[in-house]
Amino acid sequence: MNKKEYILPLLPLRGLVVYPHMSVTFDIGRETSNQALKAAMDSDKMIFLSAQMDMELDEPGIEDVYQIGTIASVKQILKLPNGTRRALVEGVSRAVIKELVSAQPYMTVRASEIKCPEGDYDITDRAFVRKLQEEFEKYFTSCQSMTPDVFLSIMAVSDPSVLADRIASSVNFPIDIKQKALECADVYERAELLLVELARETEVLKIEEKISRRVQKQVEENQKEYYLREQLKAIQKELGDKDGISAEAKAYRDKIKALRAKKEVKEKLLKDADRFEKMQSSSADSAVMRNYFDTVLSLPWNKKTKESFDINKASEVLERDHYGLEKVKQRVLEYLSVHSLKKNAQGPILCLVGPPGVGKTSIVKSIAESLGRKYVRISLGGIHDEADIRGHRKTYIGAMEGRIMDAVNRAGSKNPLMLLDEIDKMGADYKGDPAAALLEVLDAEQNFAFRDHYIEVPFDLSDVLFITTANTLDTVSRPLLDRMEVIELSGYIEDEKFNIVKKYLIPKQIKRNGLEDKKLTFTDEAVHDIINHYTREAGVRNLEREIGSVCRKAAKSFLESGKKSLRITQNTLITYLGKHKFNFDLMNEKNEVGVARGLAWTQVGGDTLSIEVNIMAGTGKVELTGKLGDVMKESAMTAISYIRSQAESFGIDASFYKTRDIHIHVPEGAVPKDGPSAGITIATALVSALTGRAVRRDVAMTGEITLRGRVLPIGGLKEKSLAAFRAEIKTIIIPEKNIADLDEIPNEIRKQINFVTADCMEAVLNEALTDVGKPYMHMPLSIVHNTREKARALN
Repeated sequence: MNKKEYILPLLPLRGLVVYPHMSVTFDIGRETSNQALKAAMDSDKMIFLSAQMDMELDEPGIEDVYQIGTIASVKQILKLPNGTRRALVEGVSRAVIKELVSAQPYMTVRASEIKCPEGDYDITDRAFVRKLQEEFEKYFTSCQSMTPDVFLSIMAVSDPSVLADRIASSVNFPIDIKQKALECADVYERAELLLVELARETEVLKIEEKISRRVQKQVEENQKEYYLREQLKAIQKELGDKDGISAEAKAYRDKIKALRAKKEVKEKLLKDADRFEKMQSSSADSAVMRNYFDTVLSLPWNKKTKESFDINKASEVLERDHYGLEKVKQRVLEYLSVHSLKKNAQGPILCLVGPPGVGKTSIVKSIAESLGRKYVRISLGGIHDEADIRGHRKTYIGAMEGRIMDAVNRAGSKNPLMLLDEIDKMGADYKGDPAAALLEVLDAEQNFAFRDHYIEVPFDLSDVLFITTANTLDTVSRPLLDRMEVIELSGYIEDEKFNIVKKYLIPKQIKRNGLEDKKLTFTDEAVHDIINHYTREAGVRNLEREIGSVCRKAAKSFLESGKKSLRITQNTLITYLGKHKFNFDLMNEKNEVGVARGLAWTQVGGDTLSIEVNIMAGTGKVELTGKLGDVMKESAMTAISYIRSQAESFGIDASFYKTRDIHIHVPEGAVPKDGPSAGITIATALVSALTGRAVRRDVAMTGEITLRGRVLPIGGLKEKSLAAFRAEIKTIIIPEKNIADLDEIPNEIRKQINFVTADCMEAVLNEALTDVGKPYMHMPLSIVHNTREKARALN
């Protein structure tokens, strides 16, 4: 028997198997399928249909379809309103794919026809036909979705091969069973397969019917129960709801008695339960009381987590997660030491103060881990309602507990570590002052019986370890600040940022951006460039963003180039981050008259401040420019008054304030500037301009000046010293009373910068001004010598 071979377009089918002598309608959505149909219509209307192995594939290949399919004739193609096409095809014969002729623009295959064995309609055929129709009748009896027309058409077939194909097409068999039936060329083998699968499907339908009846019965029972409950509610309403709500009240009483709380708490709650029992279940008050009981009874009245007092473990956790921050780490270890020696010691309220991004919030998480306590965070930024802290009276609509009690509830422990974040950003309005409400919370002498307005009964907060954070203490109320132990976190120096980038930020960003299997390295010079020229901050938050930006661009580069390794250098960095965003002002190229270099503190670290003075003929006008604040303007006027009082000793015309105009300018006029620490810098620039003596270019200074020329201490010395170090300043003049602050300055900076102390302006001027120009003071030589010796005493 010769087998015919055809070269036909291949159309993959999703969840559909077409049999010979069967007419099937299906929709076409894929462009390749449309092209295959068009090619079939343009030739002899013959096409090869084969089912996909995976229905989810949008663009299947030859290996994704079954090799045995059906040669079919395309009868009709209709275009639907939604843009898709609907095809009517009729199966001709079974066929097997011999080879793929072409894959584009659609698949074309060489298919060989599979001929089924032919024979006479004998007794065996009749037996299989009867058995198939018998099993199909059982299936039809159990199947509710099949129409009688389909049943009658199948029962009228007498050919076993056609009957088997029609049954396989009509019954909702799985796609793999339908494919097996198509692949069975032998009619008896196909009939046996279908007999087994029909029996199985019939049994499945019977089980489904049992499940359906059971579900229906359950639904009817639920409807009956709902109806009876509604009747019961109506009866209870007539009786005053006594019997209906009493069960709930009893359940609440049992829970209250089981509480391990103080006697007064239980008594108050039991009274509320008695009052609740007398309410109607449908009243609004009963719903309020239910919410109240659920909230109060869920509080951890006596649940505590076991604390860890392992000093070594705590030290390892803190060192693992953070670089630097030695003061904070030391204070935490001290706290652990006290707790390990004296159980139940009342914990202090720590307040971590520092600029954004230095790790205040993250170090609190590490503290919680080292202590083994639950960690909860409350963001106080923008809070301006006292009820946010203390809660609302439960008589109000939508009343709820305050944030403190909510955090305790979330922790599920009576002794969590609670972070009160951004405590300096609370406000106050007509609804009260939340800072005042925190006074009781943070006072160890009072918080053992804290009363939330919603809870109404005292709750012991003395076991909670409170830690607060703030960027500045200027906006924190004095009584609240008095209850906290302040630990200042200054900005990171360049070396600390470098180590943080290498040890923490680069590995973190490499993992976050999916580069674990790639070799991405940063040279030390590139890291220093990112720190100095792409970020200007005290912390490392923007620094991490820049590292993340480099990692994202590196990921794109890996995909485009196919490389497995990439090295970020100082030269290639500009291609990832663009041109430099920041440049530090270096010291002046030469000594100048009327130009002095001051040091300033900002929230993102220290900076240098150049102050310029011009003296012009005029009528004694004083002009201050550079967007100066009131305090800085007052410092300038104080400096002028001091110079007027000492004009004779400085060798300055005593009437200069009448015959000369003075213009004091601080560059970068768009940036606001304020504070008293620029006082001695302004005075030095003024004296330089009036005497003609130049200011040394390698000297920077900071300190407040008084009318008598005394130099008062300032803050932020560490940050200011870092700024001077970046500007390559060699000498810094500081107030004498700031000597103790030198201990906080890193050794590498102290080795390269000469710190000079001064208690008066004479010492500042002796150190800052050069000998070029006319003499500016007529002091005895011994006094000048002694002042200089005192100023250099530190070095």
